[in-house]
Amino acid sequence: MPDADQAPRPTFTTREEVMFFDTDCGGVVHNIAYLRMIETCRTKLAASMGMDLKTMAETKLFPVVTRTEINYRRPAKLGDTLVIHGKLAEVQRARFWCEFEMKRESDGELLVTSRQSLSLVQMPEGKPVRLPKEWDW
Repeated sequence: MPDADQAPRPTFTTREEVMFFDTDCGGVVHNIAYLRMIETCRTKLAASMGMDLKTMAETKLFPVVTRTEINYRRPAKLGDTLVIHGKLAEVQRARFWCEFEMKRESDGELLVTSRQSLSLVQMPEGKPVRLPKEWDW
């Protein structure tokens, strides 16, 4: 838990409209679409932490998902607008955790929660590296 003197941990919020390609034949969002939306939010969160796509391509240092936990609480449906809130939740020496909440914009209903573990990996070696000191939130 961060001290009172420390800056708050990074957060980022994205919005997604549920499209036809996100749903099954009943108009309900399928699980891979939720993961795509979480990926978008996580990518923007990483960019806000200095790991934008261009920098990653130049440094060959990439955050790699090592575990995903996801809880589907209520279904999203075709035409819903979803608000995805992501945050850096925990930082260890060589691993960090991001957490996500997905809510329907129209009524604020909590639809999905997710937690992901990531490591920074130097490519092309595929070698995990320690997290930057600046991440000591």
